[in-house]
Amino acid sequence: MSVIPLTRCQFLMPFAEIHSEIGGPTAALLAKFKLPTCLEEKANHYVPLLRVVRFAAAAQQKQGLSEIAFRASQRLCFDHLSEALRVRIRHAPTLLVALQQLCKWAPVEDTNVSVWLESCNESLKICSRLLGTEGIAHLEMSQWLQNVFVMHIVRQFAGAHWTPAVVAFEARYTPTIEVQSHWPNTRFMSGQKASWIDVPLQLLSLPNLASAIQTTPPGNELQPLGKDVVSVLRLSLPAYLDEGGPTIIQAAEMVGLSVRSLQRKLSVAGLTYSGLLEQIRFNNAIKLLTVDENKIIDVAFSSGYTDPAHFTRAFRRISGCTPREFRDRWRDGRSAFQSPR
Repeated sequence: MSVIPLTRCQFLMPFAEIHSEIGGPTAALLAKFKLPTCLEEKANHYVPLLRVVRFAAAAQQKQGLSEIAFRASQRLCFDHLSEALRVRIRHAPTLLVALQQLCKWAPVEDTNVSVWLESCNESLKICSRLLGTEGIAHLEMSQWLQNVFVMHIVRQFAGAHWTPAVVAFEARYTPTIEVQSHWPNTRFMSGQKASWIDVPLQLLSLPNLASAIQTTPPGNELQPLGKDVVSVLRLSLPAYLDEGGPTIIQAAEMVGLSVRSLQRKLSVAGLTYSGLLEQIRFNNAIKLLTVDENKIIDVAFSSGYTDPAHFTRAFRRISGCTPREFRDRWRDGRSAFQSPR
């Protein structure tokens, strides 16, 4: 099985918003492409990237839109990056260090993305490529976001109005004249070996413009993301829990396997699908219970339980206490619980 590329729901949200704002049946279109129909509070959940690309392409075609990827990219900003990447950019003393951190931590945004730096005359190319997606149509939907987020990182050092001299796409795609007019001094290229923007070498030593740079560097170990069937399911299933959670047939389709093959792979890891789903529901509940504003009944529904009593019994069976008892102990600072693996 090839590795299934996943992306954060944050990158699906602007496409869905644009589609909704013009009166499109967004929930129905999301369902058609087997994406979560409710995206609220799911920015940091993961969904299959190629489903997002196909959703965006269909939204553009069905509603007669143009340049939906560009429009979506304009709705995103630096703060939409994952906290793991933002904190490392804000800690970086210079732009070069920030770009080196981006190369390491980019898979937190898209699990299959590879980012690297290439010197070219008097500039540095920040290149990105989604591994395992060669030949797939409409990848400009994702590549616009990849390039624009690199711009937002550079702007943390070069200022809010900085634009690159070149924006390049791996896809065979050329922006419309209207889009190009937004950056009149930028040249657009298509059909490249990777997507990239360029940064003048003299900018690499620019200091961080953040008002308060951390003095203690954050942890620097990135755990592999979505590199096997179990980790793909652990990342992607939480986005679907409030809709009951995918059946094993739907989960198998998500990872490109037959049900029997999925069962075999889970068995090798010492798991069953129902057991894995229960672990994921419990982990989701633990996260939500540590937020005081979340009502326990809402935690139950968000974790895939239609009956709060069933949620309480399942939570007690795993943790030895009720959700309310867990929250009380957590508030008191005495919780020693660990999510099961």
